[in-house]
Amino acid sequence: MARKKLASCCFKLLLLTSLITWSTVLSLDSSPGNHSDELRIGGIVDLTTHIGKEERAAMQVAIEDFFSGVDLNSPTLLVKNSRGDPTRAVSSAKNLIKKNHVAAIVGLRTWPEAFFVAEVGNKSKVPIISLSNEGPSWSDSNRPFLVNAARGQFAQMKAVADIISSWKWRKVNVIYEDINSAVSGIIPYLISALQDAGSEISQLLPLISTLSDHSLSKSLLDLKNGQCRVQIVHASAPLAAKIFTKAKRIGMMEKEFVWITTVDTMNLIDTIDASIISSMQAYDAMRAVSLALTDGVPRSKSFRNSTNNSLMLSISGEKIVSRISESNFEGLAGAFNFQKGILSHERNFRIINVVGRSYREIGYWTEKLGFSESTGAGSKYSKSMSLLGQVFWPGGPWSVPIGWAVPTSAEPLKIGVPVSNPHREFVDVVYDQLGRGIVAKGFSIDVFDATLKFLPYYLPYKFVPFNGTYDSLVEQVKLQFYVTFFGILRLNFSLKLEKNFDAVVADTAIVAKRFQSGDFSQPYADPGLQMLITAKTKNINRAWVFTKPFSTSMWISIGVINIYNGLVVWLIERNYEQDRNAEIRRGSLLNQIGYMLYSAFKTLFSLNVDKLSSNLSRIVMVVWLFLALVITQSFTASLSAIFSDQWNNLATVDVETLRSTGAKIGCDGGSFVVAYLRDVLNIHHDNIVTINSGDDYAAYLVSGKIAAAYLEVPYLKVFLAKYCEGFTTSGPIYKVGGFGFVFQRSSPYLPDISEAIVKIAESGTLKDLENSLTSSYKCLASASSDDHHRLRVSSFLGLFGISVGISTFALLLFYTYCYPIEQIAGPPELAAGPGSPARGHEPPATATELVARGPAAHEPAARAPEPPARGPAADDNIHVNRKRSSSGSTRTSCISHRKSSHSY
Repeated sequence: MARKKLASCCFKLLLLTSLITWSTVLSLDSSPGNHSDELRIGGIVDLTTHIGKEERAAMQVAIEDFFSGVDLNSPTLLVKNSRGDPTRAVSSAKNLIKKNHVAAIVGLRTWPEAFFVAEVGNKSKVPIISLSNEGPSWSDSNRPFLVNAARGQFAQMKAVADIISSWKWRKVNVIYEDINSAVSGIIPYLISALQDAGSEISQLLPLISTLSDHSLSKSLLDLKNGQCRVQIVHASAPLAAKIFTKAKRIGMMEKEFVWITTVDTMNLIDTIDASIISSMQAYDAMRAVSLALTDGVPRSKSFRNSTNNSLMLSISGEKIVSRISESNFEGLAGAFNFQKGILSHERNFRIINVVGRSYREIGYWTEKLGFSESTGAGSKYSKSMSLLGQVFWPGGPWSVPIGWAVPTSAEPLKIGVPVSNPHREFVDVVYDQLGRGIVAKGFSIDVFDATLKFLPYYLPYKFVPFNGTYDSLVEQVKLQFYVTFFGILRLNFSLKLEKNFDAVVADTAIVAKRFQSGDFSQPYADPGLQMLITAKTKNINRAWVFTKPFSTSMWISIGVINIYNGLVVWLIERNYEQDRNAEIRRGSLLNQIGYMLYSAFKTLFSLNVDKLSSNLSRIVMVVWLFLALVITQSFTASLSAIFSDQWNNLATVDVETLRSTGAKIGCDGGSFVVAYLRDVLNIHHDNIVTINSGDDYAAYLVSGKIAAAYLEVPYLKVFLAKYCEGFTTSGPIYKVGGFGFVFQRSSPYLPDISEAIVKIAESGTLKDLENSLTSSYKCLASASSDDHHRLRVSSFLGLFGISVGISTFALLLFYTYCYPIEQIAGPPELAAGPGSPARGHEPPATATELVARGPAAHEPAARAPEPPARGPAADDNIHVNRKRSSSGSTRTSCISHRKSSHSY
């Protein structure tokens, strides 16, 4: 930057000297050369302007500087005055080419001049080096002899867009001078840069330099009455002066307003710098032409007057254009090199803050780096202008304008709403009987109204009906940019931005292809696509329905616990049963095990605790009886629920079955579901039935016209709320769709709308709206199954653990303390008194008795119990029993004898 300032200061002095001595050179303007071997270079500038005169001087200085250091004849510069008229410029170009045989033409600061003169250059194959910085990107595509040696404006438009983005202004007004160069060059660049920055143009205001004061005031008043308060001005200095004067007079230089100007408008503030920049560009362009002419030409003095001019004259126009495009040197205006046929643009721009009649420099903008206070080494860059310090705004230095205001007569947003909506619970458009337009209502409309209440500004809008598919509706928000060319002698352009709707408010599904036309807001309804079928009960095997209350593992656990508890009781009772002839000891081991199992499972249906002899057995049985009570009651309740709930066993349908059987599947006509079924789920298009009303799904399913239907989840919730009996969902939920509002690409309102949707969701407003959507039908669908009532092991794990633990503890206690004592004390018969004869000393039976008894005689006869003794003998027996009790106190602590009467 310091180098450029120094170069500009030196260049001012040089230009003054050149302007003083230019009278001798100017005489060449109208007289053709007399020598056919003289090398000439043409120039076409507007000599009626100060900039044009300085451009002419810069070209001559460039030739003198270049050829003064080489041993070559310097070419002659022939300059024509176009007066800014493209027709005059074309005539001058033909004269220079046909009469003066110039090798190249330099100048043409405006794009219309360069456009038409380039046609002459193409026909004559003479290079045209333009100094217009407003040429469109396509300017070189069909004009091979046109070289644009001025730096483009796209980088400048990016700087403006970054300023807008730094202050988070979403909409701007653009005021520009209605000339072809602005329409075809600057404005498209500005629109693109603003879209990249997340902003858009609210209004385009083209003005002509000859516009009357009344028309100018009226145009500015229309901007003032609108909502946007940020103005970008791209106009020449005279027109910009008129704009600012009128704007101040009608109150547009006050608080809330922002004015941003481009380089051309800044000529009002710094005219010397603007002319110097243009002069330096002319100097660099002429130097590039000189380099192209002398490339490969010997520079020895021996060839000075004979061969060098012939070699320079023999260079073709194609070669000159090629050499200029390959140039790479550091010029006065910056690096002079081309990238893809375009001169490298300026990367740094100075930012100034105008305050009253003065201004101050606040910093710089550098491409791809951002804002900085300086451009030297070690500079700190930021994407925010806050790094540059305080900016003085209209109405006060500390109040940063928000960029919008409540409009006095702003045009409301045109919001498209669908007329043919199959699900009118979401959007229902009816025409007002009083002729006042339409009335839109429904869930989507309610969500949009709630969203607007959370915006930080007022957003006027009006609903416009649209009759067509949702895809066609979304396409209506696409911003169409038209440039119309017309004219014969003069090239004219017409710029037009067209769109039918600013936004779409409806139950619009968020799908990928619709992003080509617009952007979606944050979804306000969950995504999902699921199958809807009629609810049909499965053919349940009634013979085995009693097994349904318990799971398989539960049944196995009950059996294992029963057997285990029965085994514990059997082991304890068989060792302490006083009556050796009791049923628990009778028969073989197999018979005893059978009796054990019978006793264990009988516990589930009867109580036999009192028949047990051991306290340990009674403890085990009490716990098991409590568990059995809980299990039987739970079994009864679960089985009753299965029988009473007839929809617990619904037949399910999957997409594979539908696809293989060729069943008919219904969906909304004109929605993305049709393509999803066909392309993703591979349903044949002949099997897809489109339905145009949400209420028709019930009739189609019941009548069998369709076997299933695919609906988006929000629609399913409403349908099942209305028809809760006879219908259910089946299969997985495909995560596609979801409802959102559609806005233009890079719409400034979209971030605020999305943020507002999140706020209504967090505040509970969205949930309340969803509840009101379905609560009016007062009907809920059931989707239960047998497994819902089935009891599992986990439900009884605690009781099972207690039962097993108690049983195990009792068994261990028995074998640890009680069973060894029994083995020591012996059986009860050995402990009988002296008066009791031993079973081994019975008198032998006679032969007659053996024959009469048969085989049973070999077994010892059962002795009938003797009645208790009376009198003194009884006292002796009591004495003996007491002695026996005292000697076996430990044993009696573990065994509880049965009552002699055996009564229960």
